[in-house]
Amino acid sequence: MKTSSLFLTAALLSASLCLRAEEEPKVKFNQDQSLLKSAAPAGVEEAKVSEEAFKPSVSVGGIIHMFASSQQKGYNPFSGSSAVENGSDWNNGFQILRSRIMLGAQLTEKANFFMETEIPLGSLSGVQGQDKNIPSMPTILDCQFEYVFNPAFSVIAGQQLVAHNRNGLQGAAGLLANDFTYYQYPHNMFQSDPLQNYYGRDLGVNFRGIVLNDKLEYRLGFFAGRTQFEGEDSSPLRTVGRLVYNIFDADKNFYYNGTNLGEGKTLSIGAGFDTQGTYSAIGADVFADMPAGDAGSFTVNGAFSHITGGNDPEAKYSFSGMIPTQNTQLLEAGYYFKKTKLQPYVRYERQAYASEDKQVLDTESFDKYNSNTVLGAGVNYWFNSYNTNLRASYTTTKSDYLVDGSDKSETYGQFWLQVQIFIF
Repeated sequence: MKTSSLFLTAALLSASLCLRAEEEPKVKFNQDQSLLKSAAPAGVEEAKVSEEAFKPSVSVGGIIHMFASSQQKGYNPFSGSSAVENGSDWNNGFQILRSRIMLGAQLTEKANFFMETEIPLGSLSGVQGQDKNIPSMPTILDCQFEYVFNPAFSVIAGQQLVAHNRNGLQGAAGLLANDFTYYQYPHNMFQSDPLQNYYGRDLGVNFRGIVLNDKLEYRLGFFAGRTQFEGEDSSPLRTVGRLVYNIFDADKNFYYNGTNLGEGKTLSIGAGFDTQGTYSAIGADVFADMPAGDAGSFTVNGAFSHITGGNDPEAKYSFSGMIPTQNTQLLEAGYYFKKTKLQPYVRYERQAYASEDKQVLDTESFDKYNSNTVLGAGVNYWFNSYNTNLRASYTTTKSDYLVDGSDKSETYGQFWLQVQIFIF
């Protein structure tokens, strides 16, 4: 059963690649508000206005991230880690990080549907000294319906990415660094996390619009969030909002880009919030992608968030004891050389815990010393734009923690070489 599913997945992707081989596909920038059209190939001419009746259309594509890595056993970027046995030893391995099939349908001139499958994280991997994972059945990652009433108001319903900042709403194909940020939206990633998300997705409805001559974008969504609280038989909705002002070019893409590869002039300033019960996250971010000399263009992405689960364990819908108070920072910057298609970049992240006394229960994870810092650098080779590219990087994570009343810290590293295949 599993083998036949994998053959079907491969066949669909192969068919999509063949159908689109002559289109010179590239990701489109800043051009269309629609969920589907924002990811449409740039090499294809815009549909000509005609008096012919509208005909529904279907698009099939996929994205694959495969990488080889060498990392120390103590490397743990998602949550940091205290000292582990033989943490400085290195393991080598290979992994398919993402293996997704995408299906899109333009149902009417204003309505569209998008679905994306995923083979769960780590299910296709082989790391020295660890069990070799057996491929599992694909699962539904995104499943959403969008209706665009007009540029100022659209509705997106279903399972979708949820975040109050830009990085959390970026598409996986257009990242600047080799992967998403680790700490700008912690506790928001997996079903076992406090917000009970699925790879950063949640179920709900999102309202979006672009106004003021395409300069201002708003998003306001209501999602399931955490559905079980101790001692309660109900749960409140999770509310997430975001405002973005674009100073130069409009940025209408539903999924933001992490770098525009020299296309246009983008300077976006955003702010957002995410709240449910006693949990709240507020933050601001800035994204710039601008020409810089004849050689190419620079990209800068910065963000700051304040996150807390509250300090009242007796509150009706309390996240105290689950989400510590913390400040997170992100800065990534790169320069794209348009002639060679190379893009070196650097990356910095910081998760600084500042838990209050009432948040401290019976676990060291809430100690204020348990903070994490990420430093990284790499180079991307965009030889076929977003459709096929290579990424090489080295990243370190430093964890600060408290052991027997003494401050401790450990730093671990990872080398990463990745190939991306993307078409839609």
